[in-house]
Amino acid sequence: MKKILAIAPYPYLPFFSGGQKFIAQFLENLANETELTVISVETNDPQLISNYRLLPWLKKSFTRYMDPRLIGKISTEVKNGDYDTVIWEHPYYAWLAWLVRKKTGVPFIIHTHNIEYQRFRSMGKWWWPVLKRYERWAFRQADQLFFITPEDKSFAIKEWQVNAHKCIDLPFAVNINSSPADKAECRAAVAATHGIQPGEKIIFFNGLLSYRPNYEALLAILEKINPVLLEEKGFAYKLIVCGKGLPDQLNKLQAYAGRNILYAGFVDDIETYFKAADLFLNPVQSGGGIKTKMVEAIAFGTTVIATETGATGIKKEVCGHKLITVADNDWIGFAKAVIANRDNQSPTPPAYYDYYDWKKVARRIAGVV
Repeated sequence: MKKILAIAPYPYLPFFSGGQKFIAQFLENLANETELTVISVETNDPQLISNYRLLPWLKKSFTRYMDPRLIGKISTEVKNGDYDTVIWEHPYYAWLAWLVRKKTGVPFIIHTHNIEYQRFRSMGKWWWPVLKRYERWAFRQADQLFFITPEDKSFAIKEWQVNAHKCIDLPFAVNINSSPADKAECRAAVAATHGIQPGEKIIFFNGLLSYRPNYEALLAILEKINPVLLEEKGFAYKLIVCGKGLPDQLNKLQAYAGRNILYAGFVDDIETYFKAADLFLNPVQSGGGIKTKMVEAIAFGTTVIATETGATGIKKEVCGHKLITVADNDWIGFAKAVIANRDNQSPTPPAYYDYYDWKKVARRIAGVV
């Protein structure tokens, strides 16, 4: 069994965002296929780890990305631990990864979640050109790279001339390998919790609402999409919004309570809501990488309506009729797609589970590291 050291530079246990969940589930499943040790921040909850060793060596503050003491500390761990490779989550520690490889001779892998400079450029950050140069250098230095989306991998190969042989697909995956059998029970539970009547469709939106792309998507739902839905005669529905970090000025969406909008806040059992929903909305138009909540929604048998940007990164050919895409900024078209697909009960194809099952993904990755 291969010995792997992974560096996860921010809290991920418990997870609250799609990115944190990606790291948590990837490491958990990778540990089933390898002997894994993870270096991360001290604020992770070790009680949530059952199958790998956690070393809480990283500072909580942003200065952890510039800590020269890590050079010797991690290099010593790599030498003494006899690791086969080191996986670095995100490219930010590429300078450190390069130095550790130089000291130990052990190859390193960068696990990308986005093309980071593109994400920050879309969010209006002025320093994205600096990040672009650093990120390109990091990709070229790495011995291997894991890409969450085919689009990101293609960009690295074509635009930055990264060797295609070291670029590997590692999609966000799910711990479910078939359509759930309890969708009706979950719908009944959610309906009872929120007073949803028989015959009313359940439309769902979920995300970390303090994250700007998700917040902007929520505003599009409230101000652009829902007004069109309200005008559709005979369309009975409730639109549930879940997620922590809602800005205070929206006052728990109380102003929208009479407009078929329900704010559930952060919920412990988000899977129940995914299964209960008739439709999941993903009107995101900025940020990078794949929208993990969309992958989960389809896995739980729920039809997704997404913008073209929101659908970036998903393997569309395995989605069947469970993914409906609409052009960015076409909010009337988006609302019409919601109305047209309110009764879309087509099954999630078996090919979807074959591609997005965590066990199969982790097994593939363990075979190439």
